[in-house]
Amino acid sequence: MSESTLRIATLNIGSLFEPDWEQRRHEIVSWLDHLEPDVVCLQEVQESDSVPNTAGWIADAAARKWHWIFGGHEVPAGSWPDRSMRFGSAVLSQWKIDEHQLHRLGLASRPAGFTSGMPWELFHVSTAGLDLYSTHLAAAPADARHRVKQVQEIDDIIVASRDDRDNLMNPKRDAMPPILCGDFNAEPDSDEIRFLSSLHVIDGRSTFYQDAWRMAGDETSGFTSDWRDNPISASLNIHRKRIDYIFVGDPFLRTGNGGRVMHSELAFHTKRTGIVASDHRGLIADIVWPTRPS
Repeated sequence: MSESTLRIATLNIGSLFEPDWEQRRHEIVSWLDHLEPDVVCLQEVQESDSVPNTAGWIADAAARKWHWIFGGHEVPAGSWPDRSMRFGSAVLSQWKIDEHQLHRLGLASRPAGFTSGMPWELFHVSTAGLDLYSTHLAAAPADARHRVKQVQEIDDIIVASRDDRDNLMNPKRDAMPPILCGDFNAEPDSDEIRFLSSLHVIDGRSTFYQDAWRMAGDETSGFTSDWRDNPISASLNIHRKRIDYIFVGDPFLRTGNGGRVMHSELAFHTKRTGIVASDHRGLIADIVWPTRPS
């Protein structure tokens, strides 16, 4: 890996609701050691009074030394017997964690059932001069109206947290753009994903983040959920779709081409230890980072 390149990975690890976690976690570690990313965003991470943090277990079991931080909310009463359970995102970094902030994302009017109670989140972590955001949006395919609200909230939070570093009129654009990863539960042609990609206007507003797969993935579909080779997805009868993303903010005129997406590919998608890592496939992306620290 070039000294001026950032490698980022993202994966929904499915450590609470999906089966075989005790075995799958070793598969995730094997992939992590193989990929050697600099930073990692993980979703569907859990911890409780009786269960050690599942992202922390991965970090501790990996070959490299990781700094990590978790951000999660309590799950709703009735959804899990252990009331101390917290559920959310985690970020692993090769550098120390400087700051972090957890945001609970809202829902549109009249949410129902599972959607209304689950803690959909955006977790902001600052490390080595990077602003990383890991997210998990409302899950059901029919929940588009909730996700549309959530992506607008995400954009508001990112803009507020970045101060003037992304202002196109700033004559010194030397900060890396924000990096947003996670399980968006939305397909590329949905309003919510097209909004983030500046391909759709919502209520008179627009924004722009690079979809790393669109920028630098191969010519295949990039499905991150595919029942054909994933027994968990097959058992749930989930249709094939691309719902996991790495988004990188606008690289325009940034010093040293900071934020240019050089490469993106699927990860955690084939068996290295004999079992699938998750019901999701993950992604990696290589991004130009001219101020990369040693």
